[in-house]
This record gives sequence, structure tokens and C-alpha cells, in this order.
Amino acid sequence: MESMGDLKRTHYLNQLTKADEGREVILMGWVLRRRDHGGVIFIDLRDRYGLTQVVFNPETNPEVHAKAHGLRSEWVLAVRGTVAVRPEGMTNTKMSTGEIEVMVDELRILNQSRTPPFPLDEEVEVNENLRLKYRYMDLRRPEMTKNLVIRHKACQAMRSFLHAKDFLEIETPVLTRSTPEGARDYLVPSRVNPGRFYALPQSPQLFKQLLMIAGMDRYYQIVRCFRDEDLRADRQPEFTQIDMELSFVNEEDMYEIGEGMMKALFSETMGREIKTPFPRITYAEAINRYGTDRPDTRFGLELTDLTATVENCGFKVFRTVVKKGGMVKSINARGCATFSRKDLDVLTEYVADFGARGLAWVKVKEDGEWQSPITKFFTDEERKAMAAKLDANPGDLLFFVADRPQVVHAALAELRLELARRLDLTSKDDFDLVWVTDFPLLEYDHEQKRHTAVHHPFTAPREEDIDLLESDPGQALSRAYDLVLNGIEIGGGSIRIHQKPLQDKVFRALGIDDDEAGDKFSFLLEALESGAPPHGGMAFGLDRLMMLLSGRDSIRDVIAFPKTQKASCPMTEAPSKVSRRQLTELSLKPDWKEQG
Repeated sequence: MESMGDLKRTHYLNQLTKADEGREVILMGWVLRRRDHGGVIFIDLRDRYGLTQVVFNPETNPEVHAKAHGLRSEWVLAVRGTVAVRPEGMTNTKMSTGEIEVMVDELRILNQSRTPPFPLDEEVEVNENLRLKYRYMDLRRPEMTKNLVIRHKACQAMRSFLHAKDFLEIETPVLTRSTPEGARDYLVPSRVNPGRFYALPQSPQLFKQLLMIAGMDRYYQIVRCFRDEDLRADRQPEFTQIDMELSFVNEEDMYEIGEGMMKALFSETMGREIKTPFPRITYAEAINRYGTDRPDTRFGLELTDLTATVENCGFKVFRTVVKKGGMVKSINARGCATFSRKDLDVLTEYVADFGARGLAWVKVKEDGEWQSPITKFFTDEERKAMAAKLDANPGDLLFFVADRPQVVHAALAELRLELARRLDLTSKDDFDLVWVTDFPLLEYDHEQKRHTAVHHPFTAPREEDIDLLESDPGQALSRAYDLVLNGIEIGGGSIRIHQKPLQDKVFRALGIDDDEAGDKFSFLLEALESGAPPHGGMAFGLDRLMMLLSGRDSIRDVIAFPKTQKASCPMTEAPSKVSRRQLTELSLKPDWKEQG
């Protein structure tokens, strides 16, 4: 192994062009691939920025050429040489440096590498656990490097935008107290306060409200948050938010800020101009049309309510569901009457995973007649009425689900997405943003037998719904808003409660008595009585945003060192066991036994 010594890198590996012909340069990087053509050795040298081909010719420098024979993949090199234009017909249009090569006069091997655990120069499928175990190797792959570059550009763009809008970047504590925010807290035992625990923040919610009460007017933070919840492709135990809070604002102000930041983000990172203002849809309309409060609006396949049309029909399944207070909804999959019986059986099994006890279907034949096992149960008038509501035409395939509203919406929302995948109705290059507004303030939890907050307990109700908090809290709507991109919630927020009497009313509606409120939120309640201004805020999920902008299917691909779906790190083997001494110092029982 050799040192860099007096060598100083002159160029990155994406910079040299024909204009540099004849220039002596010093390059440094990793061996991506090695080729031996009739004695001449070609090395593609790689760094974060790109590739440059370097050439070892036995006729011009036999000693350096002999040394190059031992080079292997991922060895770290420094080379000094002269830029030459590649021979005619030998240019590589896939490389920014594809018109030149560097004829090497000096080679220093700065470090060697073990054989890589997977190829870094090919587009091959690699087991994700293997990639995460050797993440430092995985991140050398150009597509992974590109993801982190996009993430950096996104953060820079958002910081610049918010700075121009007079926001202050302020850090909030990571070690705080446990508060109810919808998921389990990660707890940290305190050594100096035995038996007491910090909680890692699920969000900086209370602190950013306190910053508004402190008069900071406009705050933001690119902040790490922690939630101990079941994981999936778009969830991590630790994740990053672009968090903000503003004083003396209403919903229109928040929409303007959110749209402006998204516009800057897309422009700076993607070179794309997006149209503002974004469409808005109420929560009720989103559920009615798409079955979900995070609708993918890039395609149709909207839900149609047939409850009133079939309430007295001859099909007992539909009629019975309606009489029990349920509903019947349908999707018209246009042009899909060619689906086979196997296709229909697979889709029936698919919706069963979301609670549907069945999936009825009708194929509209070329002559307009219906083909289905359920056709015989409907009169001509009922079929005409349903066809009219569904705008059904020859070649269409109609799907029906009858059940409780929650089941109908969940099943058809997922069926809608599955049909879009099968029919290839979306592209990762399309970006549809939509605000979802007027969420319910509370929802009833049948297990806890009380209302819980749809967003969090500090969300303000609509002023016209305040009286409902005592008479019918489940009907009160909130001043909350979510931003949805391609069917994925990427952010949201609300106008906050800034007056203690109203916060007390909401706590009571949530079943939080004065003692519990005082125990968990005394500092906030005292602050609300200290001249709290009207304020509102929102947060955007940076990881989800980057996943969508990078065209990836998992947020793990846009996080430098993510966890697996079991919340573990194959590389560092975290979480890990700790010594008995550490447990004793934290006043925890050292005889705890691992379950399973």
C-alpha cells in the first residue's frame, strides 16, 4: 500500500473533455472494472461524480503497466497521466468523459479491497439484507449515489426557500417526555433519575407550538423523528421531516407556503415546473370517490355509490347489506371485459385481504347484455339504472362490493390501485399533488371506548363545529390538511388550538380529564395562557418525498443507513445486547430474558 504523498487530485472523474487534451492530470478513485486488450490495460476509475477511463500501455511505461496487472475491483488508486482523445469509433456516449482517456505515467495503490459481496458495475437484483449489511459498498453504486445527491439538493432547495420566506431554523430536543401522539414512543432510561424515562420525539409538535408562543413567528427544522410502529416500505423507526410552524396564519397561508416549497423542490431537484395552486378535495369527497383519504389522482376508476339504486333489488346480498346500514359501491374497469375467470378469482382473493367477503362482477358484452352469475337477480330497469350511474359501455367490467362503509372503501380503494397496476395506468414520471381538507377532528375507538384524535390533540376544530364537541364530537370537522402525491401522503398539518378554554374542551372530548392533562401537558396549558398567538404548521416526510422523486419503491433506498422491516441494522447489528453493568447503572433488571 502506498500514500498519496505529494499527489493532489486535479479533477473529479466526470470533468475531463476533449478540451483537456494534452493536459497532465492527477485522478483518484475506485476500480470499477478492468479490461486487458492485447496487453493494454483499461481501467474504469470511479468516484462519486462519474467515471474516467485510464490506460496502462506496456510500450510507454512497462513498469507501471506491470504494476497494473494486479489491480482488482474496488481497489483505491491515484494516477498521474496525460489526457488523450480516444481513437475514432471508440468514444463512449454513455459517459460524460467518453471522448477522452488518460494515459497513465504513475500509479499509486492507496488501498486494496476484498472481493465485493455483490457486483457494483451491473444492474442486478441483490438481496436487500445483503445490501444493508454492506451498505458502504451498496452506496458506491451510481443509482444509490444519485439518490443521496437528490436528497441533498432537495434539502438545499427547501432551506433556501424557507430562508427567503423569513423562517428561522431552530433545533428542538431529542430527549423529551412521553406524550400521546398515535404511535408507541421509543423510551430512553435516565441514569441520573432512576426509574424515569425520556422519550424520543415522534415529532417536535409541542416544541414548535411553544416557539410560536415565544414569538419566533416562523420556524422550520429538518428533523429526525422516532416512532415504534409496524414497518413497511414507506416507514422507518427513525425518519426525517421538514417541519414548520407559523404565527398569525390561516389555511390559505399554509397552502401557499406548502405549494411554494414544493414548486421550488421540483424545480431545483428535477428541473420540472409544477402547476400551482394544487387541487383540493375534502376528506368526505376523497373517501366517496376513491375510498381513501390519500387518493392517487393520476387515473380514473372512481367509486360509484349504488346503495340507493339497489336497496330493493332482487339480489339478496345487496338488499340485506343495505337494510343493515351498509352500502354497495362499484368500479367500472373500462375495456376490461376480456379478463379471464382466473383473473376475477385472483382479484376476489385480493380484496378479501382488506375485509371484503366477496367481489361481484359483471361483464358488459358487445351487444350491451350483462354476463355474470348475478345478472338474473336484477330487473331490466335495475340493470339500466346501474349502467347509467356507472356509464357502462360494451367491453366494460363492473366490480361491486357490498358491506359496511369502512370495508367497502378499503377493499375498492385497494382494488382500484391493483387495477391501475395491471392496466399500467400510471408512470413514475407523473406527479399529481392534491390537498385533502376538512378531516374529522375525532374518531371513535371501539376498543378504548372513547374518541381519539384523527391527527393530534392540538388540532383546532372548525369554528362552526366547536359546539359539537359537547353535543356530538364525532361530527366535528378539523382545520387539518394533508398533501398527497401519487396516492402517498407526503405531508400535512393543521391550524392549532391557541386558547386554553378550547384546548380544555378538546381534551374533555378525548376523555382526557384535568389531572391527566395537567400531568402530561401542564407546560403547554400554562403557555397557552401566556399570550399564545393564532398559529398553524405542517410537516413533510422527506424520505417519502425522496422515494417518489427518485422513482424508488422503498424509502430504504433513499436513506443512507436505514433499518430493515424488523427495525434492525444488518451492518451494525443494532439493536444489540448490553452489559449487565450498563443495565444496573440505568436501574433496570439485569436478569431480563430474551423472548422467543
